[in-house]
This record gives sequence, structure tokens and C-alpha cells, in this order.
Amino acid sequence: MVAGSMKHLVEVEPAKEAAGGAPSAGPTYRCAAADNGASPPALPGLDSCWDIFRLSVEKYPDNNMLGRREIVDGKAGSYTWLTYKQVYDTVLKVGAAIRSCGVAKGGRCGIYGANSPEWVISMQACNALGIYCVPLYDTLGAGAVEFVLCHAEVQIAFVEEKKIGEMVKTFPNATKYLKTIVSFGKVDLGHKEKVEQNGLSIYSWEEFLQLGGEEKFELPPKEKDGICTIMYTSGTTGDPKGVLISNKSIVTIVSAIYEFLSNSNEQLHEDDVYISYLPLAHIFDRVLEEVFIHHGASIGFWRGDVKLLVEDIGELKPTIFCAVPRVLGRIYGGLQDKITAGGFLKKTLFNVAYKYKLGNMLKGSKHEEAAAVFDKLVFTKVKWGLGGRVRLIISGGAPLSRHVEEYLRVVTCSHVLQAYGLTETCGSFISLPNNMSMLGTVGPPLPHVEVRLESVPEMGYDAVSSETPRGEICIKGDTLFLGYYKREDLTNEVLVDGWFHTGDIGEWQFDGSMKIIDRKKNIFKLSQGEYVAVENIENIFGQTPGVDSIWVYGNSFESSLVTVVNPNKQALEHWAQTNGVTGDFATICEDPKVKEFILRELTKTGKENKRMFLLGWLPRRRWLKAPALRRKGLPFLRRVSLRPLRWPTGLRLLMFLVLVLLNLRSQVGLMPCARFIPWSEIVFVRSFAAWTLTRSFACNMSTIALVITWLPP
Repeated sequence: MVAGSMKHLVEVEPAKEAAGGAPSAGPTYRCAAADNGASPPALPGLDSCWDIFRLSVEKYPDNNMLGRREIVDGKAGSYTWLTYKQVYDTVLKVGAAIRSCGVAKGGRCGIYGANSPEWVISMQACNALGIYCVPLYDTLGAGAVEFVLCHAEVQIAFVEEKKIGEMVKTFPNATKYLKTIVSFGKVDLGHKEKVEQNGLSIYSWEEFLQLGGEEKFELPPKEKDGICTIMYTSGTTGDPKGVLISNKSIVTIVSAIYEFLSNSNEQLHEDDVYISYLPLAHIFDRVLEEVFIHHGASIGFWRGDVKLLVEDIGELKPTIFCAVPRVLGRIYGGLQDKITAGGFLKKTLFNVAYKYKLGNMLKGSKHEEAAAVFDKLVFTKVKWGLGGRVRLIISGGAPLSRHVEEYLRVVTCSHVLQAYGLTETCGSFISLPNNMSMLGTVGPPLPHVEVRLESVPEMGYDAVSSETPRGEICIKGDTLFLGYYKREDLTNEVLVDGWFHTGDIGEWQFDGSMKIIDRKKNIFKLSQGEYVAVENIENIFGQTPGVDSIWVYGNSFESSLVTVVNPNKQALEHWAQTNGVTGDFATICEDPKVKEFILRELTKTGKENKRMFLLGWLPRRRWLKAPALRRKGLPFLRRVSLRPLRWPTGLRLLMFLVLVLLNLRSQVGLMPCARFIPWSEIVFVRSFAAWTLTRSFACNMSTIALVITWLPP
């Protein structure tokens, strides 16, 4: 990496050599747009999460804030809205009722349910009173809910009506601290009886609004360094960790995003509309909604059913769409299926339009100027599939595949940005609009966040490499969490000298953007000595149709892996109906035929992806040896002989010409896997030079990857 070439970064500290048992670390960088400042920008009066909402109420009192579709005679109507002022008045009523229940500043309030206006109103009431908001994923079962309620010492809980049954299952353990339950809707008489038998009070939403009366009260002061929420991480193993997030963290990230967008000539507006369907219990959506509230935008909620999401989007017509890569991957897959089924003419027209627009975008044209005619003729249907008004798509929660990002940038007629952050950091990176060089990356750091890479010698990553620095991403700044609740030991493991160690392996790109390439300690060894990169396996098999999620586990005492598959309920029930399998969802999952079906689908996915698995996970080094392959978790490559194979010159020339012809065909859209292999990543000159100079075919791993890619299944 050439010093000073990373135009979007400013170096604030030099690299550090390894010393005292600590690994070497690369230079510390900040975003160049941050004006070298480590403090958040001075947005007047913005010191707490409550201020974000309060100031927007003062500035946009009559703007629509929270909307939902009312159900009339079993049918969903148009969105009905509460203005910022109406929400503010309701928040004060809820706050008064919370005070009447004896919960004061520093108390704990749980929120358990799907996104809704009541969810946000309850959260804002916590912010108003200085109460710690403890969100719970609506997918959690009674066991996990009980752990969070007890660990966080929750005193009052706002609960979606259909989740009250799960709350009752946490009794009597949760009642040590929990004294009041508030339903987002009505209260079933059976649930009311069980709750009161355990000494708790339970209210419907309307009853609770009347509980505080009309008495005016003074809101307590909120400290910038004070805790605003305890957000529990959803790990795959062990108990969830309670992440202490301060007002400063949220305010800083909101300010940083504001400054980032301003410097990118892309700004949110009060007439923007956002659809809220990602869980508010996750930091990604929580931060996004705080940002939209700060700008006076409107937030419309889905009905909580994934089968109805597209219909809700069509009715709401959002201007901003945020998603996790799994959702965007499904959109990509659905579009591909429609294009394939559209016939030769439509497919050809689409391919021509796609190649033309992509080519112009790669040359520097903005997406709206790259192919205006094709946008109207070809891509407009895709845009209308997201409501017709989306201008900004933000991906977060996990890395988005490069080919999916490229595809969506072209066909959605929108900016597609990747964001990166953890619960512990709120947010750290985001890619730039209309910047194709950042494809496959999460962009540069946000303003006022400091970032450096630390070497991971055991995995072969060098953060001080002059060619391509790679290492564990470490973050410092005011967006960081305060620690893990009641787990100082875990806090000390990840926070060292003010640096938070993310566990993610990153690679600086030439322009100062960050590419996530690996996960620290995600490789383990089986009993026969085979190394396994479990996260990559999960990513590949997670693409299986009909599978919502997958978890892979193994250890050094066993010779094989164990996989837990979470099937998609709708898809599996449809398959069962057409294949003579009866019963409820749990019964269907236990049927041997279903298990065989899922296994066949997983095997099919594995076979389809085995070629790309090799190409996608080769370390980006010119020459590789067997130890390096083992470090990267590619055990099957150990069976590939690395001894030079003598190829006649004529045969080498013939192979080279074949590869060139294949690539030329891919450039006009005739090869099915062309979208995975951009021209920039197929370096024929280097490969051919290696063949000619070394007379070795097998030792040049980039060439092996290329050839295997084109082998038939």
C-alpha cells in the first residue's frame, strides 16, 4: 500500500511494532471528512437520545412520524399516521404512567415485541425519564426472555399482545424484579388472572395511558455519559451479553452520519419515508430510526408478516430501504429467477442494458446518468417492486456479497451502501454513493471514529504490510459502548487501552475503504487434523432455498461437523403439502422424509458452490504454500500437489487462448457465472507470465482458481 494513497483517510498515529506480547498494529486513521477532529460535531442541544426526539418535535411538529396500516373487516387499509406532536403528547402520558408504577430514573424497562408505534413510544418514554431501555427480540422464547429480565433486573415490561403468553412462562423467576406488564393491545382474561396470581399488575395500552392522569411533571436531567439502553447481543452459544450503550454513543453516531451524508452530497430530508421491519432490538435499526427521527422523517411499520412485506412496501412507498444481506440476497435471487423465466428476448435485452449501464458506472457515471433510457425501459419494474420511490438502500448486519451489491446498484436505480458496525460500536464504516471502487467493501470510517488494524500472526495477517495491510479491526471513539453489564471480565477482554477489538479481519483498500475478509478464531481443527472455516460454510449453506438460518459446530475431539438447520416455515409447509407429509410445523420437522429433503437441498447447494468456494476464499497472495492454505481453512487444497507440472509450450498457449475466449463470452453476458468474476479480478497477464517463466501450472494459485471456476459441475 503506497503511503498517502488512501484519499478518504487521515493518519493520526503511526504504526506500532510488536512489543510486550502485544502484536504489531498499523497506523491509526480517521475519516478525512472529519476535519481531524475526535469530538462529535456541535449540533446545538443534542446531548441525549431524548434531545434527538425533543428537538425534532419542536422543528417538525406537524410532520408524520409513526404510521401503521389499520385492519378493517380483515383487510389492510392505507397507512394512518401520528404526527411528531401527537407522539410527543402520548410519550408524556406513558411517562406519567411509568412514574405512577414507581419506576424512576435509572430503572429498567423491557420492550418485547415486533416493531410498532407503541414500541417507539415506549422507548421514547424511557428516554424522557432517564430509564434504561432493555429491548428483547420478538423471536426470543421464554427461556431467553427470562434470562434477560432477571439479568437486567427489569421492573416494567411493554409487551406485544401475542407475546404475553411467553412472558407468563417466565414466572415465577422473573417476578423477583418485574412488577408491571403493559400490553401493546388488549389483555386476555386468562393471562390477566395468571399475572395477578403472581403478584404483578397488567394493563392494556389504553388503560395504561389513563394511569398517569393529567398531572404535569418535570422531566429529570439526562447526562450525556449516562446509559440509555442495555442491548443484549444474540450469540449462537452461551448467555446473551448486555451491552451498555450511552447517550453519547447514540448522539455521536447520529451526528457522524449527518456529517458523512452532508460531505457526500446526499442528505436525508423531512419528507423521507422509511419502512420499519428490521428488529428494533438490533443496533442497526435502532440507530437508523434515531437518524430518521433526527431529520423529521416518517417511519411506517410493517404488519409483522414477511409474506405481507412486499405489499406493505407497495402501500408505503418508502424512499429509504434498509436490509441485511440475507434479504438483499433473496431479492437478487428472485430477480434472477424472473429474468431466467422471461424468455430469450427479455433476457437478452436485460443483459445488454445491464452491461451497458454497469460499464458506464465503472467509468465514473452516476447511476442516474449511466443509462437513463434503459432505466425507464428495463429497470423501472425493479424500482417499482420496492415502491417506486427508493433512492437509498443501506445494507448492514453482515458483509454483502460483491456481485449482489453490484447487481443492485445497477438494477434498482438507487444508491446502494454497505454499513459496518457492532452493538458495541453502534456504527463504524459506510461506503460512499456513486463510488464503484468501493464495491465489496464497507467504505471508510465514519467521522469521529478512529480505526487501526492489529496483526494476527497465527492466521498470517500482517497489519504493517507495505503491500496490503490486513488484521483485526480495532475501533476507538465516542461511539463505543461502556462495557458488558455485570461482566467486567468480558469487557476487559475486548477493550484494551481504549481500543475495542471487533474480532473481524479487515483489509485496507487503495482508496481508504475497508474490506471484511475473515473472522478471527473462526477456524478450528477436527480430530483428523483438518482445518475448517465454519463461517464460510454457514454463509454458503445459508443460501439453500427453504433455509432461514444455519449453525455449524465442531471441535478437535470429533472427526465431523454438526449442523443445526432452521427451515423456512412457509416453504417447508408448502413442500410437505405437495409431498404427502401432514401435521403441524413441529411434526413436519420431525418427519424423516423432511430431513432427507433438507439434506438433499444442502448437498445440492454445496455442489453448486464448491467452485466458487475455492475462488472466493483464497488468500490474496501471489504464491501460496500448504501451511498458508491450512491457516485459511482450506484443508482440501492440501491434497493438491504443489510440485511444478511440466506443460508443453503449445498446450500452455492453447489453454491461455481458451480462457481468453471464455472471458470474452462472459463480457457479453453469455456465461452464467460471469457476474461473479469481474474483469478486474481475472489477471490473464500474470497467470500467463507465471506459466511461461516458471513452467509451473499448479503453483500459481490464482490460475488454479480460475480454471476450477470454469470446470463443468
